[in-house]
Amino acid sequence: MRLLLDSFWRAVAYCMLPRVIVLSLLPLALMVLLAAGFGYFYWDATVAWTREALEAWPLLASFWGWIGRLFSGDVTAVLAPLVVVFAATPLIVVVSLVIVAGLMAPPLTALVAHRRFPTLERKKGASFFGSVARSLGLTVLALVALVVSMPLWLIPPLVLILPPLIWGWLTYRVMSFDALAEHASPEERATLLRAHRLPLLCIGVLCGYLGAAPSIVWASGLLFAAAFFVLVPLAIWIYTLVFAFSSLWFGHYCLDALAQLRAQRAAAAVSSASGGAPAIEADQAVLSQWKSP
Repeated sequence: MRLLLDSFWRAVAYCMLPRVIVLSLLPLALMVLLAAGFGYFYWDATVAWTREALEAWPLLASFWGWIGRLFSGDVTAVLAPLVVVFAATPLIVVVSLVIVAGLMAPPLTALVAHRRFPTLERKKGASFFGSVARSLGLTVLALVALVVSMPLWLIPPLVLILPPLIWGWLTYRVMSFDALAEHASPEERATLLRAHRLPLLCIGVLCGYLGAAPSIVWASGLLFAAAFFVLVPLAIWIYTLVFAFSSLWFGHYCLDALAQLRAQRAAAAVSSASGGAPAIEADQAVLSQWKSP
């Protein structure tokens, strides 16, 4: 519990660092660049195609004519740009978040290591491509679990439990691995993930619930079109800040646990050399202590 709370407050404090705030603003800058590029190359053609598609629907032709007579204007000419904006924004947001998520996690873990654990040996227990492949595989499993569990969402309590639990499991598996990829050996990583499975899963679930909060702002931006261009960027920034907080929380917890594991193993080795308990028995005692409440 001490390690859980200590890493939580440290992650909160690190979120206020200028470097972290700048990193959290990257998706907004990237989204502006992507939107500007889309608008420059494809805006006119996309709006024209959307307007033709709206006017080509036989069932809606009479409706557009009635609305046009009511407001004395060309409805499809006004509606087509809005449809393009509402359709393109989610795609631009997802691409921005995926790119920034891949770029944010390593610097944030390196920030924690540099400030708190500068002497912690880097054993490079996982490669970048191996980490990416593992993350993609786990993401596919999480998406399958979400699809399979959708019928259970009709039961009111489960819709508030199952999605955050699935995303929490995914967050725990991906971020804990990434936090230890640079510093821990494969054996150390397996030991830590086995010993700290429950606390790490709790961190993942809590971060999953935090990640659901910006959806309220996002939905508000879709409902209140007048505030769309304010609320949607705000939701994106909150998403990124939650991701940064999650990375920092896992980074502080995992690197602190790794430092403790190595210190306790070193002490056990010294004790074994001087005639004390064998290192393996001491290591098992340490793991039992971590698993106990």
